[in-house]
Amino acid sequence: MKHLFSSILLFFCFIGIGQTTEDLNKVTSTFLETLNEEELSSIQYKFEDSLRTKWTNLPVGIEKRPGLKFGDLSEKSKIKFHDILTTVFSSQGYLKTTSIMSLDDILNQVYQTAFEREFITEKNLKQIKNLEWDYKNYFVSVWNTPSLTEPWGLKFGGHHISINLTIKGDKLSVTPLFLGTDPAEVPITKYAGLRVLSNEEDYGLKLINMLSKEQKKIATISNDVPKDIITNPSKPQRINDYYGIKASDLNEEQKHQLILLIKEYVNNLETRKVTEILKTIKTSGVENIYFAWIGSYERRKPHYYIIHSPDFIIEYDNVGFRNDGNHIHSIFREKKNDFGEDILKSHYLEHKH
Repeated sequence: MKHLFSSILLFFCFIGIGQTTEDLNKVTSTFLETLNEEELSSIQYKFEDSLRTKWTNLPVGIEKRPGLKFGDLSEKSKIKFHDILTTVFSSQGYLKTTSIMSLDDILNQVYQTAFEREFITEKNLKQIKNLEWDYKNYFVSVWNTPSLTEPWGLKFGGHHISINLTIKGDKLSVTPLFLGTDPAEVPITKYAGLRVLSNEEDYGLKLINMLSKEQKKIATISNDVPKDIITNPSKPQRINDYYGIKASDLNEEQKHQLILLIKEYVNNLETRKVTEILKTIKTSGVENIYFAWIGSYERRKPHYYIIHSPDFIIEYDNVGFRNDGNHIHSIFREKKNDFGEDILKSHYLEHKH
């Protein structure tokens, strides 16, 4: 197993360091240069503003976001903002993010079609429209001026997306990083069958079903399936305890599947950050990662899993308000580094804030 993980890490090291925080600084500054004075006043905040460390995944019709609406940007600004996304994310992560944005428009079509087929009432449709699902309804905000020396941040969020970047020098924090999909699988319209977060679901189900009867018993927690991820934004909850089965109790094939599942989250990020995270995992030891499951072992039925290592937490929940196992919430969190908590420690000590 160590040989397998070392080979993976070596592969990432050989393909180069990828995008740097200097690149991120440059593309963000270029984006800001496309904005007029009024737009700049709407998008820029002080780094110390408490809103920087607030996040939500709710529709903007329920929870407003700070910053400038993506749909209000000029085409030139939109193009430059996409440069930011492709600097932060791999092509995989970039396509997931933009597909989730598009899924909001698809969701509106799904409910409109459901109304036309008399699956829902006109009142239901009106309530849904008030949630303001829309590709345009995502908001971008910049905290402090992009700098090579001083800390700054960037947030991008809306329904089922919360991207929270904190940058200080050559250090980058990307957490909390929330991605979700509703529906997890589009049931009707010309988009029927589309699954934006397919591997998050499939790899997890494959892993739990690879376990023996005794291993499943250890991995499965008897609680009811949570209605959301446990570390959701409405509560200041942290998961400190380890649950489920330890990777040291998995066979080689099962460990390989666990790594594939972890990489599905980590590989959303650009190569430089991926390499950093993989090195951390190797140092702490794959054998010290825990995997826990709640709920059904089948698709389209409510289920939940958590992957908990000494360095990070991955949570995945598939329940939804229809309780049909077709609404995914997922999050990746570097422990002690949400909103750059860890990388800002030395800065605050030096500057005596």
